[in-house]
Amino acid sequence: MFLTLLSHAPALSIAWLAAILAALTFHEFSHALVATWRGDRTAERAGRLSLNPLSHIDPLGFIPLLLFGFGWAKPVPYNPYNLANPKWDSVAIGLAGPISNLFLAAVGAFFLRLLLLSETLPPDNLLVAFLFLLVLINLFLLFFNLIPVHPLDGSKLFFALFDAPRWAELRAFVANRGPQILFAFVLLSFVGFDVFHFLSAPAFGTCSALLGRSCSGFYGWLFSGI
Repeated sequence: MFLTLLSHAPALSIAWLAAILAALTFHEFSHALVATWRGDRTAERAGRLSLNPLSHIDPLGFIPLLLFGFGWAKPVPYNPYNLANPKWDSVAIGLAGPISNLFLAAVGAFFLRLLLLSETLPPDNLLVAFLFLLVLINLFLLFFNLIPVHPLDGSKLFFALFDAPRWAELRAFVANRGPQILFAFVLLSFVGFDVFHFLSAPAFGTCSALLGRSCSGFYGWLFSGI
């Protein structure tokens, strides 16, 4: 994604890179912040309670993100034994990431609506492109991370809700096979299969609701020359 943009629309590639760094950084920072609030300072001691993107970038995850548009940041460490309520505090730490993405998307949409309504800047302005990508990327991260598969954030809620002994086999399947299925889906997406289509509808739908206009139409116009 980034390399394609860099060769065809360098300015747009800068907006995309800035938006993805902002989304990932705020996501991981929010995990660390809630962990600290709930009594565990492991992430703080590891330097993760920071809004510096370099504190959260994992080169092994960031390189494929630039090459293929799919990657990851460094997971935020925490010690559940330091938490007041390990079960539900772990859920709060996990969901802090997706919630932060929703918050950042809403903030970006607010300012983007102001710019578009006031016609202060033309639609092809770099700031407009950055804010639009900030909204959309955060929404995709939100819905992707809610998938209840380890190591995604949604798995924390899944394991908390299905912690009864009768769900032991289901938990084992999700813990052991879930990551393999997720990895297979990622590989399929790399070779052209749109297996994550189920994320597009809620992401674009929420984006359109926040902006009050069709995000899919704006996205098509923005990337029409790529």
